[in-house]
Formats: sequence, structure tokens, C-alpha cells
Amino acid sequence: MATAMAAATGQLNEKRKPVFVKVEDLKPGTSGHTLIVKVVETTPVKTSQRPNRARALLSRPSPPARIAECVVGDETGTIIFTARNEQVDLMKQGATVILRNAKIVMFKRTTMRLAVDKWGRIEVTEPAKFAVKEDNNLSLVEYELVTVSDQGMN
Repeated sequence: MATAMAAATGQLNEKRKPVFVKVEDLKPGTSGHTLIVKVVETTPVKTSQRPNRARALLSRPSPPARIAECVVGDETGTIIFTARNEQVDLMKQGATVILRNAKIVMFKRTTMRLAVDKWGRIEVTEPAKFAVKEDNNLSLVEYELVTVSDQGMN
């Protein structure tokens, strides 16, 4: 209905081109990033088997979540990417991937991690020609949440 209305009025929305950002441009608390990165390293994370009351009521328990911490990067730096479930299969060492609608998640409230949730997408693409700059790991930088009071503003 909306597309027919837009076509009739001549205001058809065109898809906008993605704006690719570099790893060094990522900041805490931001989202909606599109990046092309290489997977440098993948490390599976053991998940605890805590019983969930909602799952206990089901006849079949669901399989445990698979999580892997992957060091990804481009020519400007690296960051740790948290891959979950099906994403783990795509994040193989040496692969080049496009992360769409990625967000920065603060790990233990001090360090940055990159993640793609259900609204994002991971695509494996042809190998990139850049060399990853491994000495600039943004996940090693610690941030501190500072509250600013209004008293000093006057």
C-alpha cells in the first residue's frame, strides 16, 4: 500500500548506500556501524549451564548458546567481536566479513566490544587486500563513566 502510494506520487524511497567506518572511528555507546573487517583470531567461550525456569517447563531443553570472542580488524586497528550462535560459524580465522548494523557494547562497563544483534547482519565477502593493524586494539582501552554535575557550569 505504501509503495503504491509512493509510486503514484513519484516519491519512491531509494535505498541509501552504506557508509563504511574504520575500526579506529568506533566510540563507546554507538551503534549502526557498517564495517569491512578481517578475522584475526577466534576463541570459543565456555558457557555455563544454569538452569532456566522457563526452559525447565518445556518438554525439550534448548541447546546451550554458542559464544566466541573474535579479534577482528582493518588497516586502522582491531577490536574484539562477540559472535553468538550461527555467527560463530561465519567468523573463521582469516575470513573477511561485512558487519552491518553493528553496535558497541561495553564489557564490564570499561572496555569496548563489537556485536551484531538480531537487527544486524554478517556477510562473508571476498578476501580484503589490507593488512590488519594489530598493535591498535581498541578493546584494551579502558573507559570510565563520569557523571558531570551542573554546579560548575555557572
